[in-house]
Amino acid sequence: MAVKKETLENLRQEYISEKLSKRDVDKDPIKQFGKWFKEAMDAGIHEPNAMTLATTSIDRKPSARIVLLKGYEERGFMFYTNYLSAKGKEMSKNPVVAIVFHWAELARQVRIEGTVEKLSKEESDRYFQSRPKQSQIGALISPQSQVIEDREDLEKDWKEAEIRYENKTIPKPAFWGGYLIKPQVIEFWQGRPSRLHDRIVYKKADKTSWKIVRLAP
Repeated sequence: MAVKKETLENLRQEYISEKLSKRDVDKDPIKQFGKWFKEAMDAGIHEPNAMTLATTSIDRKPSARIVLLKGYEERGFMFYTNYLSAKGKEMSKNPVVAIVFHWAELARQVRIEGTVEKLSKEESDRYFQSRPKQSQIGALISPQSQVIEDREDLEKDWKEAEIRYENKTIPKPAFWGGYLIKPQVIEFWQGRPSRLHDRIVYKKADKTSWKIVRLAP
């Protein structure tokens, strides 16, 4: 049953939370992200590393999906996927991407824009071997984003791979690996009462420094 338009129009949440100012944030946005990420974990948020990844096709059609952050450092933000998936193909044609973290329980969002590049084979191999064997098999046998006849074929391939690699190391498939998002813009959004939210944005000034500005909500 459809939700009435009037119900959606009146669906509101008042934000009562802490403030965010240019004086209080770290000069380094990666360190500021680390502070917020730890607070999200400490708050018991389910999968605080879940992020929306937005990519664009060569004909400028946007697409977005949830992926999991698997690391962050001064270089940027890391995740792993199938290179031949829809997002993998789009990133190979247009490396400009955006990601968004939403931690509703803390009334916070982090929005990041930047360019993406593949992680080294060594980094991807290392992470792949750290995954549970079931996840390794899933990555190996799934033709991600491609049309399949039915689920039964996928489950059959999974069982065959499970038998084939019993007590054996599963090599990382060549079509699977990691990406590094190198940020150019990082925005920290803190919900505040009366929709007067705090928005602090870091913009890359040069290779080592950032310009910090405040945006109107």
